[in-house]
Amino acid sequence: MGTINMINELYISNLSRVVTNAQLQSYFSLAGKVLSAKVISDKNGFCKGYGFVEMATQEETQNAKNILNHTVLDGMKIEIKE
Repeated sequence: MGTINMINELYISNLSRVVTNAQLQSYFSLAGKVLSAKVISDKNGFCKGYGFVEMATQEETQNAKNILNHTVLDGMKIEIKE
């Protein structure tokens, strides 16, 4: 039997305009191993207010949602969705 490859990606909204990929990765590492963190930026390099984080496991994905949703990152209360 093959294994099911689950994507453990989270959509993060209400990000500060100046948050960076490194800040996002560091913040989400509080919940587990981060495989990638990407802030979506405009043509001037400012965050458009959202980004994506991929956690290593489904458990860490759920943990990130449980402990980081509605917390403050760089002065903004973030929202996390799968």
